[in-house]
Amino acid sequence: MKIIIVDDDILVSTSLKTIIEANEGFEVLAVANSGEDAIKLYHEHQPDILLMDIRMEKMNGLQAAEEIVKTFSHAKVLFLTTFADDEYIIKALKIGAKGYILKQHYNCIIPALNAVYSGQVVFGEEIMNKLPSVMSNQVNKKNYQDFGIIDKEFQIISFVSKGLSNKEIAKELYLSEGTVRNYISIILEKLELRDRTQLAIFYFNHLL
Repeated sequence: MKIIIVDDDILVSTSLKTIIEANEGFEVLAVANSGEDAIKLYHEHQPDILLMDIRMEKMNGLQAAEEIVKTFSHAKVLFLTTFADDEYIIKALKIGAKGYILKQHYNCIIPALNAVYSGQVVFGEEIMNKLPSVMSNQVNKKNYQDFGIIDKEFQIISFVSKGLSNKEIAKELYLSEGTVRNYISIILEKLELRDRTQLAIFYFNHLL
């Protein structure tokens, strides 16, 4: 797995390089300390994953990622930051970031890289806990029928995005838990999504 690390703190980027390359199968192609350099290096190396901080001077990580994804729609950007600000999370989701984890959880870096490499979308526990409130603050229901979603399915998707379990959704909609489970399976197949996390992200990106 080929990786580029971008962080304006040289100590952090050096430590990340050491941690990552201590694992078999990982190669750090380059290290940068600015959004501008991230764009240049991505064009040059086109790594499997770009591991990048958000807060940097001049061009931050979100701005750099947005520019990269415009050119390389397949780009896998994993944000590793100290900050769990709602506006950062929202922007990362809109850009299409493949992950958002916090620096204090160094033990999650390698599993997160593996998950993103395999095609999953990864969010740290704190970020997952914030997603329901972040999404609920953005509510503006529209266009779900454009995706072939019926009213009942949309209700279920909105509850999933708020973190409700099948049992809780069943109680809200006066359905059996099995019926809710079947609805979710149909929705995932219809939207070509893999799991509830992807469904919540789809709701945020396309139905809000």
